Amino acid sequence: MWTGDSINPAVPFFMEARAAAANVPHPGETGDYTAEMFQKDFPQFTKRIPPESEEGEETVISLVPEQMLDMFITQANDSVLPSRWGSMWQYASGLYVAHFASLYLKTYAPGSDSAAQAAGSADQVGTIKSATMGDTSISYDNSAVTAGTEKWGAWNATQYGSQLVTMARMVGMGGMFVI
Repeated sequence: MWTGDSINPAVPFFMEARAAAANVPHPGETGDYTAEMFQKDFPQFTKRIPPESEEGEETVISLVPEQMLDMFITQANDSVLPSRWGSMWQYASGLYVAHFASLYLKTYAPGSDSAAQAAGSADQVGTIKSATMGDTSISYDNSAVTAGTEKWGAWNATQYGSQLVTMARMVGMGGMFVI
């Protein structure tokens, strides 16, 4: 056995292997996804203005306010870690940002005339269940929205979130042990 205060010399190797097997992130680890990567990977969140002349350059404007986009990217870099996602990391980070950008843009308005108008833009709307022409009547089926939030919360509110959840299930499966 080991004497005094000494420990088994294999412990550091075991702890490193255990952390890798447990999918534990490295202390302080973050991703390095950027706004430029997002705009290239998900151009649907930009407005492109052609150059005025042949020598000019195309102007690219983000449809998501810069402050909000930066916040979503920071959250993605804290949540979607390269050591866990491997080769899927960049796409998963982009899906994360696209999901939150979509939710933000669904409620976006440059301003509101009243608190009720501002709150009304956040209503959950399901698929149209029935519609009537005379005296106009529309009813919605919200069951898909409410059922989807039971397990994965708001991730089912966008296609980007649904794709990310599908990928997260694969990432979270863990390793296998074969004898």
